[in-house]
Amino acid sequence: MTDKIIAYQGTEGANSNLACTTFYPDFKAKAFDSFFDVFRSVENGEVSYGMIPLENSYAGRVAEIHELLQDSKVSIVAEHFFAISHNLVATKDAKLEDIKEVYSHPQALTQCQGNLRLMKLQINEFSNTAKAAQYIASSQDKTKAAICSKMAADLYDLKVIKENMQDLGNENITVFIVIAAKQAEIDPNSSLVNTSLLFTIRNVPGALYKALGGFATNNVSMLKIESYIPGGVSRQAKFFITIEGHPNQRNVALALEEMAFFCKSVKMLGVYLADKTRSEKCE
Repeated sequence: MTDKIIAYQGTEGANSNLACTTFYPDFKAKAFDSFFDVFRSVENGEVSYGMIPLENSYAGRVAEIHELLQDSKVSIVAEHFFAISHNLVATKDAKLEDIKEVYSHPQALTQCQGNLRLMKLQINEFSNTAKAAQYIASSQDKTKAAICSKMAADLYDLKVIKENMQDLGNENITVFIVIAAKQAEIDPNSSLVNTSLLFTIRNVPGALYKALGGFATNNVSMLKIESYIPGGVSRQAKFFITIEGHPNQRNVALALEEMAFFCKSVKMLGVYLADKTRSEKCE
């Protein structure tokens, strides 16, 4: 395996690239075209880690990640809360009143939709934020702008027309998970340990209620639960869950044992330290 490389989906200047350089400054960030390619590069040892956006505080979960977690052999080894700042950028000669169209990734456009509506701009989806910036630079059309990071604006020699386009301001947070080929070794006694799992319930009355009941009776806090349907087949609904605690802790072990009794399948996705932001919110 090649050490000190962290993979991300997108291109240089994308927010995932910025997250890599922020949290793993000693690693070389390597771009891949798809999330599938990121997962595969981690599995085959081409890279040490993969940086994957899991959900955004405004736009919700990132499509396809849960299925990739289900089908791959990687483990979640860390989580990072990253404040996303979106900027309206254009050519050097452009002014705000010149802008008629805006280009960006659908997630970025969703996170800025309130402000974009007020500005009455024509919205155009693009494969990612940095590539949208690249398109604006190549077009040299001052009526067109991109929503992207300042890193992308600098990379493509564009001017920031308006900062902080995101509707939630400083609360526009994307949760990134870091994936690796091997599980993280976490001390069960560490504070703020997360455990993430995917499970499918048995076809019996009240199975979901009973599967989750053990967390309440064993005093295990549930941080997240989300259902999704692989391939749109309703009879195969699966659940993604993140809880506080380590599986080796007695109360967590008991809760997981009770959950498994009412499930057809349970996949352990990872045991990892929670982002420090979680502890700050609890203070």
